[in-house]
Amino acid sequence: MRFHPLITIPLYNHAATAGKIASEAASLHKNVLIVDDGSTDGGFDKVKDLPVNIIRFQKNKGKGSAIIAAASWAKNNGFSHIVTIDADGQHFPSDIEKLLSAAKEQSSSIIIGKRNFDSETIPKASKFGRKFSGFWAKVQTGKTIVDIQSGFRVYPVEIFDKYKIFTRRFTFEVEIIIKAVWAGFDVKETEIGVHYPKNRAERVSHFSFIKDNARLGVLNTYLTLRSMLPIAHRKFIKDDKGDLVSINPFKVVAEQLKSDNNPLHLGISAAWGSLLGALALPGIRSIFLIIGAGWFNLNRAVVFSVDKLAMPPFIPFVCIEVGYFLRHGKFLTEISWQIVGTQFLQRVWEWILGSLIVAPIFALIVGSIVFTIGQIMKFGAKKYL
Repeated sequence: MRFHPLITIPLYNHAATAGKIASEAASLHKNVLIVDDGSTDGGFDKVKDLPVNIIRFQKNKGKGSAIIAAASWAKNNGFSHIVTIDADGQHFPSDIEKLLSAAKEQSSSIIIGKRNFDSETIPKASKFGRKFSGFWAKVQTGKTIVDIQSGFRVYPVEIFDKYKIFTRRFTFEVEIIIKAVWAGFDVKETEIGVHYPKNRAERVSHFSFIKDNARLGVLNTYLTLRSMLPIAHRKFIKDDKGDLVSINPFKVVAEQLKSDNNPLHLGISAAWGSLLGALALPGIRSIFLIIGAGWFNLNRAVVFSVDKLAMPPFIPFVCIEVGYFLRHGKFLTEISWQIVGTQFLQRVWEWILGSLIVAPIFALIVGSIVFTIGQIMKFGAKKYL
């Protein structure tokens, strides 16, 4: 699909600024959609006569719901991307082109407008919130995302139906980014300007200190715990037709064997991916996969697909059995609440201990298989040349 963006403005009770933001956006781009999220302050009246498309909710559903509705509308009307810009006047419509320029170069990536926080008018709470969210994003993904709270973004429309987003309010913009990284999408940041009035009375924010911080705390707890589970995240890549499809590790390896004529390189890549996949490294596995792939110049497609071969339940179960044997001199042969419940931490320790034995063996087996198949295909190809 050709690059065809839609400018989207979620609107909720921003009567003072909505008209200015919407009219500026419409003057710069012909395709603008406003999603009125149940405004009650007359904000809708400020934009209803502008040359823009409008979706209107009768009741407030949350910013996440507004963005999802915009993505659905964009998909149904043939748009490839949506650009979300807040209606509160914090962002400058003139910066839309910066984000679009970055999105054109990397059409499958999410582009975040990284706000310039050098101004003295930036509230300390906003600076702290950005650093706090960035810290948790690093923990949950292993990736540095400076401004995950920025609402000025470009989303490829196709990502919205690839994974589930549970939150619908302020926290939506955090959850969708974390899960995008988990799913294999790239997240890039482009610096933009930001406007915070010197007079605090002019600032319009619907962030509830208690409610939204509580929601953010619950979300970060869930995302952090999920990132620590030894269960592979579903990932996507572009197929030959340019469509997003789930990664099949066997298919990826087969394709790389056809295109890479260095079986040893592929074998080492497969060994590294399977080694890290089998090791008990909850929450930080991706960091070591990335570091190893870059440091040793490995085949990234193979590394990031083969590690899925170690996904639960088989490999972790084998690790626990080996760890239990190392500790007790016998294998674990019964399953009970005491074994998996009250002794849960003991099973975790056995999983870690066992993985130190199982992972190298598993890596040697997978790497050898890939190397051997590569050698056979290489010599088979030479035979017919």
